[in-house]
Amino acid sequence: MTKNVGSIDRALRAIVGLALIALAATGTVGWWGYLGVIPLATAAIGWCPPYALFGWNTCSTKNQ
Repeated sequence: MTKNVGSIDRALRAIVGLALIALAATGTVGWWGYLGVIPLATAAIGWCPPYALFGWNTCSTKNQ
């Protein structure tokens, strides 16, 4: 898999993912808050399936 998520994008995904999980864990939002695992996972691996599907890339340098 070629990385297609840039550093700023990865940071924002991690923050959003952690925030959603924290809100779900504290009961502020419903069970759907645990879907924050998805942006957290894509931030961790640096690859996003929808980005690959649409041909988007937020990385400053493309990996070969």
